[in-house]
Amino acid sequence: MGAEEIKKDMDIIGWPSDLAYEQWVALPVSGARPSARYKHAAAVADEKLYITGGSRNGRYLSDIQAFDLRSLTWSSLKLEIDPDADTSEYSGLQEVLPGISDHSMIKWENKLILLGGHSKKSSDAMIVHFINLEMHVCGVMETSGKIPVARGGHSVTLVGSKLIVFGGEDRSRKLLNDVHVLDLQTMTWSVVEATQTPPAPRFDHSAAVHSERYLLIFGGCSHSVFFNDLHVLDLHTMEWSQPQVQGDLVSPRAGHAGISIDEMWYIVGGGDNNNGCPETLALNMSKLVWSTLTTLKERHPLASEGLSICSAIIDGGKYLVAFGGYNGKYNNEVFVMKLKPRDLSHPKIFQSPAAAAAAASVTAAYALAKSEKLDFPQIIDLNFNGVENNVPKKDINLEINAIKEEKVVLESSIDEARAENSRLREKIDELKSNHTELSKELQSVQSQLISERSRCFKLEAQIAELQKMLESLESIENEVQILRRQKSALEQEMEVSSTQQQGSGGVWRWIAGGT
Repeated sequence: MGAEEIKKDMDIIGWPSDLAYEQWVALPVSGARPSARYKHAAAVADEKLYITGGSRNGRYLSDIQAFDLRSLTWSSLKLEIDPDADTSEYSGLQEVLPGISDHSMIKWENKLILLGGHSKKSSDAMIVHFINLEMHVCGVMETSGKIPVARGGHSVTLVGSKLIVFGGEDRSRKLLNDVHVLDLQTMTWSVVEATQTPPAPRFDHSAAVHSERYLLIFGGCSHSVFFNDLHVLDLHTMEWSQPQVQGDLVSPRAGHAGISIDEMWYIVGGGDNNNGCPETLALNMSKLVWSTLTTLKERHPLASEGLSICSAIIDGGKYLVAFGGYNGKYNNEVFVMKLKPRDLSHPKIFQSPAAAAAAASVTAAYALAKSEKLDFPQIIDLNFNGVENNVPKKDINLEINAIKEEKVVLESSIDEARAENSRLREKIDELKSNHTELSKELQSVQSQLISERSRCFKLEAQIAELQKMLESLESIENEVQILRRQKSALEQEMEVSSTQQQGSGGVWRWIAGGT
């Protein structure tokens, strides 16, 4: 399956009804188009696709363009600087918005919020711009707290009233893998101190949030490696994990675009600087299963890096809207894909009332496992498209009772898990206490060992001195022996001499007496 173009003579107003499911279609455009670009930011509001900034031939773009998904026409958004906005970062700024690329844009209430990006306007900290779609004014939003360092190629995800920023590349091309949170109610930044092994530092990745709890990070690159890994940050426990995924093999990529709708996360484009990725992927975030929706031809405009992807609801139908990108050529076409309704995405076995009731039971169990509570009115009001609404009340009551029993079983399992968790924590605390005591003993032994080593060094020095003294004594003994031998020889000579003198005196006495 590839992409096709709507015929120009087709009824423009009714174009959504003429599309086939899960096929990319290039929309015809009336009038002028914006400059082709990549690494821009995009968001959909009130059936209009808004494009800000981007890069082309090394030049940062600063325009704001709007594409009407009804009339299929482009228009340039004319803005004025909000006099009440913070101007401390750009004193004397004449342009409405600076030329910028690799930034992120999120719709919040009646505003478009722009975060970060690379620009000729240097700043050490991340700057937050805004565009008021009702007043047609823009400016810089003043923030406080632990403001993150300026960066581009990061991801920004909206969770309730908070924006979660992950990774990116700073002005000195240092790769990042930190997590920051901007509270849009107070405009205060905070740093997330997560545990376990985080994703490797990266940029040009994609991010999504599932069940308002799990932050998913996919792909991206360093300066030499392209990734295809999936990491999950539990926003309740602030723990990173890298779960195993199933389904189709996914090639490494960066510069791709992603958007989540319900439990599905759609990934489009990207590449590895040599080849673009022509497949459109879908990750079931509940089951962690990859699937390929469609594969385009090589060198297709959507097999590009630096493109954008948004979601739009038109006449009740859900659509993916893609724009821009670069694959050796800059692109400025608008592509759309009509998504299948959720009931059409299931096999035919799920079209029966019994299967629908079973699916409701599974849905309730999943919701209980995630939120630890069950809202029965929500389950009763579940509407499975394509399922007849003539299920007997008795069957519904039976299913409700079955769900209640499952709730009791699951709550019991949760209590057991909590008890086991408590026991494990006690063991961990005990191990920590033992570890502390052992550490103290080890330090004591180490200090004693150091003292003993010092004594050994002193004893070795004394032994060396004694050895020298012994060597000296041996030489003295040798000299004493020599002196003794000399003395003995001298005494012998004296005895001989004395004997000779006595013999000579007796002869003379004999001669004298004879006379």
